[in-house]
Amino acid sequence: MENVKDKVIAITGASSGIGRATAVTLAEAGARLVLGARRAERLETLAAEIEAAGGTAIAHETDVTDRASVQRLVDRATETFGRLDVFIGNAGVGPISGLDDLRVADWEAMVDVNFKGALYGIAATLPVFRRQSAGHFISVISVAGLRVVPGMAVYAATKNAVRTLHEGLRQEAGPDLRVTGISPGYVRTEFGDAIPDQKLREQVASGMDMAISPEAIARSILFAIAQPADVDIGDIVIRPTAQG
Repeated sequence: MENVKDKVIAITGASSGIGRATAVTLAEAGARLVLGARRAERLETLAAEIEAAGGTAIAHETDVTDRASVQRLVDRATETFGRLDVFIGNAGVGPISGLDDLRVADWEAMVDVNFKGALYGIAATLPVFRRQSAGHFISVISVAGLRVVPGMAVYAATKNAVRTLHEGLRQEAGPDLRVTGISPGYVRTEFGDAIPDQKLREQVASGMDMAISPEAIARSILFAIAQPADVDIGDIVIRPTAQG
């Protein structure tokens, strides 16, 4: 993993699940990490674990719904390490429900975190990458946007918005920047905990019987980063073999 060692990588949503697994995996490959999430205590614990294992990580409390907060995360990376090589937009929420439930506040939360958070990441990072003439955007999206099912209309819409944004970014990026979308299926995370609809919560919980580990997603992210600078891995769909 020569192309990963010493790279400076910022990760949002790093305190648990896919973000946490990705941080550990990249640290083991020699990356220098700037970890962002709202749960500061968890972040500090993770950073300490990585440092104790011989890695390099700093924790920075981050709310992706606040543009200034995302900017501070990127600034912390460049001020500490002098550059930023990869920005991983992993923060996401999924309080899914049927449209008839009119849970508009939940819809707005998904738009704010899942889509606007991605926009804020680009706004903070793109100028840095342009100055460096190098950089890699990675967003954790979802298979939910590839197969829309009842109860997930708004969640899928926000994920597909990021997918569309990524394609536009890729075309505008030019020859020096890379853009990768990671679309996981069922993964053993805390995703289902925030679902307000009991039936949907039980449906997601039943799917967890076949779920893959967050480390599987982390390895796909590592794979994308490890490619030579002139190789752009556009999209990776990764899900359990049992998932339809």
